[in-house]
Amino acid sequence: MKQKDINIKNRRATFDFEIVETFTAGLVLTGTEIKSIRSGHASLVDTFCYISAQGEVWVKNMNIATYFYGTYNNHEARRDRKLLLNRKEISKLVRNGRDAGFSIVPLRLFINERGLAKLVIGIARGKKEYDKRQAIKERDDKRSLARIMRR
Repeated sequence: MKQKDINIKNRRATFDFEIVETFTAGLVLTGTEIKSIRSGHASLVDTFCYISAQGEVWVKNMNIATYFYGTYNNHEARRDRKLLLNRKEISKLVRNGRDAGFSIVPLRLFINERGLAKLVIGIARGKKEYDKRQAIKERDDKRSLARIMRR
């Protein structure tokens, strides 16, 4: 896999949440973590972000598999990782994150053109059950329309 091909998405987030605003954040990683991401061994399933008492944004429960060629210096797979955002973005997250019904959810992990790992996070509002059914119906309609157009 090339570095530019790394694009790990959290598909469940767009189904369970309505995304209000997005931010792109850097990640504080160790050497074996970035090597594992570059080989495509990361997952955003059941991942969420929180703001610590010091005003720092952290991502919790993100799985980056241990690096195969790592030695005793290998990293822990599901440790908390710090996100790098500027002060204005953090204050916006704090303001919106405190409102009831809003969450900070990771949407996509990718490697940028400079070779750095970036995480797209979003301020999200939870969807109701009927909103989810509507999304499923729209997806099925789109599939059936595409099937008809191919004939």
